[in-house]
Amino acid sequence: MTQREINIIDLSSINDQMVEIPSGKIELRDDRKKQKWTVEIQPFSLAKFPVTQELYFKITKENPSFFKGNRFPVESVTWKDAIIFCNSLSILTELKSCYTFSEDNEDIIFDPTADGFRLPTEAEWEYSCKAGTAGIRYGELSDVAWYKGNSEKTTHSVGLKEPNSWGLYDMLGNVWEWCSDIYDTTVYGSYRIFRGGGWCDEERSVMATTRRRSHPLKFKIDDLGFRIAKNSW
Repeated sequence: MTQREINIIDLSSINDQMVEIPSGKIELRDDRKKQKWTVEIQPFSLAKFPVTQELYFKITKENPSFFKGNRFPVESVTWKDAIIFCNSLSILTELKSCYTFSEDNEDIIFDPTADGFRLPTEAEWEYSCKAGTAGIRYGELSDVAWYKGNSEKTTHSVGLKEPNSWGLYDMLGNVWEWCSDIYDTTVYGSYRIFRGGGWCDEERSVMATTRRRSHPLKFKIDDLGFRIAKNSW
């Protein structure tokens, strides 16, 4: 079997784990700034599960996670680690990479027209998490999420809790998920957003609307991972 044939098979299996998200709109809010704004969402694909340690190792030959398990979500990854994974997966499956690094490796350019894998925007993430519902969660917390009250101080295999109505698992709890967006350049510089809550968070933090942020090149922790997205065209 040739490398090209292996790549094609890999892409097919990965595409089987992607959910088609319909177009729509979502109202976001920033409680710190007391602001609200509406974002139009174009159709795109989002993975059913956070990236697992098994998939991350298959692509990168590394597993930085504190809690080990093939089906556990990968964690302890920076935002940059996440987009490098997206680029690597795109290359292996013969798609166009979404991210380009400058010569000094400091500036990262995003190509919104590329057909490769990427991180979701926070608007796409929240829209997908809510899946047409209006509340702060798509179900009873203990039914849909691993959080401080039930996690026993560890991550868990993906897909064990109930999915939302669009078939997405672990959108809340287990691990927070990096999104593509910069939070606020004026106050926080290059800090990127992450969403969803993690295994060690109290109930009040595990909501579809909760926004957090940190440094894209330095910050990594054992309750922060990511999920891949892809343009639908």
